[in-house]
Amino acid sequence: MQKFVSTAEAPAAIGPYSQAVEAGGFVFVSGQLPVDPSTGRFAEGGIGELTRRSLLNVQAILRAAGLGLENVVKTTVFLADMEDFAAMNAVYAEFFGTPAPARSAVAVKTLPKGARVEIECIAAR
Repeated sequence: MQKFVSTAEAPAAIGPYSQAVEAGGFVFVSGQLPVDPSTGRFAEGGIGELTRRSLLNVQAILRAAGLGLENVVKTTVFLADMEDFAAMNAVYAEFFGTPAPARSAVAVKTLPKGARVEIECIAAR
């Protein structure tokens, strides 16, 4: 049994996918670009501000599912440039306490819409 999660507090999907899907006690949040849902545009600023916006989008989707960041068990951070890792990591640490969830952080050639960061997660109910 699957439940699809959607909220106007995060950007609408830009393709044939859901913001999140709940199945088997887990919520799988699709990758979130640093798009401000009120404007439909990327957040302004450097990688820190962009990371913050992506994580706020993740947080809004989790809230729509009745969960919070404390329920996150795994994240994946996609960066367009690994030189942004330290600045991304500093903001990421503001959102996740200790112990933090498991995480992968990888550099990719390109991200949708030319984004510099995209963050996805898995949360447990």
